[in-house]
Amino acid sequence: MKKLFKSIFSKYLATFTVILLACITAILFAVSSRIAADSYNIQRDTMNASAGSAALVIDTYLENSEYENIYTSFYHNSDLQRVIEYTASNAKAEIYVFDCEGVLVGTSDNEFEVGKVGLSEFAFNTMLSTNESYSISTVENFFENNRMNSYHVFYAEETPFIVLMSMSNYSSVVFTKEIVIVAITVSLWMFLAAMLALYVISRRTTEPLSEIISAAKDYAKGRFDTKIEYTGQDEVAELAAAINDMAVSLKHIDEVRNSFLGNVSHDLRTPMTTISGFVDGILDGTIPPEKQEKYLNIISQEVKRLSRLVNTLLEVSRMESGTDLKPIDFNLSETARTVLISLESKISKKEIDIEFDSGENDIYVNADPDAIHRVIFNLMDNAVKFTAEKGIISVKLSFVADKRKKRKALFVIRNTGVGIPKDELPHVFDRFYKTDRSRGLDKSGTGLGLYIAKTAIVNHGEEIYVDSVEGEYTEFRFTLPPALVEIAPRR
Repeated sequence: MKKLFKSIFSKYLATFTVILLACITAILFAVSSRIAADSYNIQRDTMNASAGSAALVIDTYLENSEYENIYTSFYHNSDLQRVIEYTASNAKAEIYVFDCEGVLVGTSDNEFEVGKVGLSEFAFNTMLSTNESYSISTVENFFENNRMNSYHVFYAEETPFIVLMSMSNYSSVVFTKEIVIVAITVSLWMFLAAMLALYVISRRTTEPLSEIISAAKDYAKGRFDTKIEYTGQDEVAELAAAINDMAVSLKHIDEVRNSFLGNVSHDLRTPMTTISGFVDGILDGTIPPEKQEKYLNIISQEVKRLSRLVNTLLEVSRMESGTDLKPIDFNLSETARTVLISLESKISKKEIDIEFDSGENDIYVNADPDAIHRVIFNLMDNAVKFTAEKGIISVKLSFVADKRKKRKALFVIRNTGVGIPKDELPHVFDRFYKTDRSRGLDKSGTGLGLYIAKTAIVNHGEEIYVDSVEGEYTEFRFTLPPALVEIAPRR
């Protein structure tokens, strides 16, 4: 039983079946109740009218005969008996006529013998003195079982007579067989149509879900090339599209992970191999004493390189957690100037022309100064590294409005040079990604600088962009929130 209701289709089927059966039952109950009420009202009105008509006919007949031999007329007049029987037949009921003493003097019912039976005194007096109706009753045990009744009182020469109209099979009126059959037939067709619609809709839902489950199993095994085929624009289609996009991202993350492991292994193995070789050479005497200082300096440089790599990896881990930001108001323009001064020797060596524009006033922001200093240093260091001799580096700081018309501080750095190929632009912020691999302009870098820069900016809730034309320029720009307290301009 549990396995039966594990699939979505079986759950849909069971749920909709219960709902449809409940609705059909409710409809049948409502229809039958309304039919019963309407049938009862119609039959009651018909019987009242028939009882009144019968009383009128009898009164008229007796009046025309001047009420002579009134009892004889009821007992022996075949015409009057035919009138009673005809009226009863049309009403699908039985007629009973009682005299002033409650004795039965005429009837269409052969089971009752006239002159021998009659109403109880209470029933007779009730009919004469009140408007109470004996609708569904035995009329004070005049009948053995409950019947549907209606009566009418008329007077012949001031003598009261009662015409009682009674129906024994009123239950057949309440619940008509033909109506029930029609209602059940229609309900069955509705049920079949609903089941067909449910089957089509649920299959259109469950089949893509089956493909999604199959694709998810492939992704779990590292096969990210599996694509989910889907049609339409409903929620299932959106889910399939999202999972396809997720697969692309997972594939890229897997490639980055493999690249990360490869780069870390290479960057660790190379200096360690160098260190190990030179140390062994010194220890076993292969390297003579007069050359040991030279190789010890190389070992020192490689150790520092390893230290830089480890520190960078630790910084990446710390920044990815995003828990160490300490934003304060500070002068972004002054930070940019400080970084440029720290790179002065490299800039002078390549005779690079610096264009610095911070507007009339310095730009103040609210951010973590250490993290932003590292971002600006990485961007400027890359700009110096990839700018040709006598090239130009321009730095511009300003306030702008973002897409939501919020005030933001904008930092832009552009350098002339080789640029970045268009197909590599989407990957420049990836971990361990290095541009211009064939020419190897960046042999000393770890490939983590731009990744750290992006992580820091994203942790501030801001965005960083890159734009480049190969052989012309490369431009990076990022935004930061302005200072919380407005700083007076310098004079």
